[in-house]
Amino acid sequence: MSYSMVELIRTKRDGGELEPDALRWIIAEYTADAIPDYQMSSLLMAIIFRGMTQNELGPWTEAMLHSGDVLDLSDVDKPIIDKHSTGGVGDKISIPLVPIVAACGVAVPMMSGRGLGHTGGTLDKLESISGFSTTIEPSAIDTQLNEIGVVMVGTTETLVPADRRIYALRDATGTVPSIPLISSSIMSKKLAEDLDGLVLDVKVGSGAFMKTVDQATTLARMMVGIGDSHDTPVTALLTNMSQPLGRAVGNANEIAESVEVLRGGGPEDVRSLTISFATEMLVLAGNESVDSANARAVDAIESGAAFETMLELTARQGGDPHVIENIDRLPRATHEYVLTTSHSGFVSRCDAYDIGVAAVRLGAGRATKEDDIDLGVGFLVEAKIGDRVEVGDPLVRIAYNDESRLQAALDALDNAWEIADEPVTPNDLILGEIR
Repeated sequence: MSYSMVELIRTKRDGGELEPDALRWIIAEYTADAIPDYQMSSLLMAIIFRGMTQNELGPWTEAMLHSGDVLDLSDVDKPIIDKHSTGGVGDKISIPLVPIVAACGVAVPMMSGRGLGHTGGTLDKLESISGFSTTIEPSAIDTQLNEIGVVMVGTTETLVPADRRIYALRDATGTVPSIPLISSSIMSKKLAEDLDGLVLDVKVGSGAFMKTVDQATTLARMMVGIGDSHDTPVTALLTNMSQPLGRAVGNANEIAESVEVLRGGGPEDVRSLTISFATEMLVLAGNESVDSANARAVDAIESGAAFETMLELTARQGGDPHVIENIDRLPRATHEYVLTTSHSGFVSRCDAYDIGVAAVRLGAGRATKEDDIDLGVGFLVEAKIGDRVEVGDPLVRIAYNDESRLQAALDALDNAWEIADEPVTPNDLILGEIR
């Protein structure tokens, strides 16, 4: 059946519901290059304002899922569990998490994305490791999972191609923060992985696409529901994204911080959240108590098994493992600027969104889908919510290569920090859970 894309855009623009066959047609035609980007952008913007009904979301997600190949991992002789984050600033949790869980005997076929809007992307971070390839032929994925327990890749030309194209288009057209578009994007990729279970990190706060717990709860329930309809158990944790995670924001410097966690160090918030997600994944993988799963995750770090798995993953995907062994080999910007505070007191605001926007302006993210990323630039956040600071203390260290980009980043950081006279207690890292 053929439709008029203009008429479908008008229907959605005016608040109408698109029928399932029309939604399947849209995904098929866009994947086949028969619908131009400008028309799909217009439809995505209409969805931003009008949303999608449950009757629309199911066919849309299903069409994306089947827009290309679906993995068959029935030959993998391990429980297959994945994790996905809705996106945040300084959110490098997946990078130390995956080798921890794989070291515990679980297969993790992590299909990740690139930076989206003001948030960073796991693939961009991994590619700051010299030679690391985030592209693997689908036919080789089950072999790698059986042998080392982990794959970290992006969507390929044949796996969920509709999501790969729409994902990039959303990033460049201001159509990212839509609950239906976020949920369908995530779940189409994850359901294509032939999973036994999925753990979701649904971010909440200024640096997240979901600004409130209510919004995040709606998104989490929508994705848990999609999982249920495909007989895939899904657990969602709502986590705080009012300020960046850890100290590092960027690409290479987030890899460095991830390696610190795998070596038993790193910032407490990153380490704590990584262990929490590892615990949830191990519980989903088998009949195991929370306490037992938590202890195994901690042991994978302390024994060095998780670090060794990261070395294996890097080498297997073409990367240089010496970069993991010596993080000084990661890309580094040539200049540093230190932004200091003009007030004494307690940090009451370290705004994740402002810092994320500044990182994009610095070159750590993309303003258009064709932009190249500068892997070596980024921030080290020195003052976070609750910290005591004195006049002249550093708020953030900025690694940069281009003076004009530095100034653009500083403009975005103008109001990122606020200093209060009285002590401030940071909010909890985990704000809720949906099962």
